[in-house]
Amino acid sequence: MAGEKQILIFSDAGGTGRSYHADLNAVNRRRRSHYLLEAGWRADKAIQGLGRSHRTNQASAPIFRPLTTNVRGERRFISMIARRLDSLGVLTRGQRQTGGNGIFDTKDDLESEYAEYALYELFKQIYQGRFAQVPLGTFEEMTGLSLTSTEGGMKIDLPPLRQFLNRLLALKIGMQNLIFERFELLLSQQIETAKAQGIFEVGVETLRAERFTVASTETVYTHPVSGSTTNYLKIERVQKADIKTAIEAVDLTTNYWGRLMVNDKSCKAAVCIPTHSIFNDDGGVVPRVLLVRPQKEMRVPQEKLMGLKQK
Repeated sequence: MAGEKQILIFSDAGGTGRSYHADLNAVNRRRRSHYLLEAGWRADKAIQGLGRSHRTNQASAPIFRPLTTNVRGERRFISMIARRLDSLGVLTRGQRQTGGNGIFDTKDDLESEYAEYALYELFKQIYQGRFAQVPLGTFEEMTGLSLTSTEGGMKIDLPPLRQFLNRLLALKIGMQNLIFERFELLLSQQIETAKAQGIFEVGVETLRAERFTVASTETVYTHPVSGSTTNYLKIERVQKADIKTAIEAVDLTTNYWGRLMVNDKSCKAAVCIPTHSIFNDDGGVVPRVLLVRPQKEMRVPQEKLMGLKQK
């Protein structure tokens, strides 16, 4: 707090009752970068630790960085903390994103409804033999989870999500990573599809724009006793177009291993960035790229890049 040291490492022992934030009364008021190295099983302890660098009377809020190794199962611990922080936001401010302060992505929540859909699709791929690296018998033997009903066919009451995640942690690292990577890709695919269809549930959020205007008001219900009304408001939003500049395109290329490309037919430029794959109906992996253009971005299969040339 006095600015004599640049790095502080603390464990559970230093995660209670201490203050490491950019206090306005402290000498060191620089913004903190808080790296969560070991989340552990208990989310409440991790939240206690995060609260050491994010407190009242601070000059600025910290930057939180939850870290995991290349052992994919560690994401399970991050997921628990993400859910707890989101729940905290609901209880305290009525907003789901406030508890986590934006430090977690939608894909970090491995127990959401989208994760449930992704798990069902994973089980279906394993049962139907579309996940070639993980045969049905091998999966059931390794995890102790049965996907086959006594009458034959795939079970209706499949193993629950939490049980699947916990059993996954008991597998050897190679197999754990293989199954978890497929599960994560399916989860990303579910979220992306929901967003594209306009049905993605983001909860309560703050809208920002250049200007909001109430276009019309319609009374949809009037209480028979009090006479109070429930109104439907149609609101028009005026928002400035977000046009990426050439400098921003070069920055994207540098920071995200991108390539500058131009379409031979339309002569339109784009930044080509690697992105997550999706699966076809046969369970095969479809590699894709993210094309970032000045006013929009889209994910396309790599095979569709034939009309683009690198610059």
